[in-house]
Amino acid sequence: MIALWYALFALFSTAVNIAFQYLSFLVYSGYLSLYIAMFAGTVAGLVLKYILDKKYIFFHKPKSKKDDGKKFFLYSLMGVFTTFIFWGFEIGFNYMFDNQNAKYIGAVVGLSIGYVVKYFLDKKFVFKD
Repeated sequence: MIALWYALFALFSTAVNIAFQYLSFLVYSGYLSLYIAMFAGTVAGLVLKYILDKKYIFFHKPKSKKDDGKKFFLYSLMGVFTTFIFWGFEIGFNYMFDNQNAKYIGAVVGLSIGYVVKYFLDKKFVFKD
């Protein structure tokens, strides 16, 4: 059942990430706009996914704000590697295919791979009990 919830949260976080990217492009589409959009989407998805994973996947109840901050820092640190996977696919699709939506398809592929890897990293290093 946890796998189903994790997949649903990953799907929801992916949708939020893509939505923030889309909104970012509406606001600014100039120089480096792809990277700005990817950063905005990453931050939005990261915060949402942390809240959902902490509470419903790993059932972690922080002892204090400091504890929660440490967990978020570790969670974010584990996400650095998986973010490179996601960004690599998004940038790669953007440059390989002559289609405005290719970057979003690459993002979905990269996020899907990244979230599977991230689950195991989080289980082993962040929410270990």
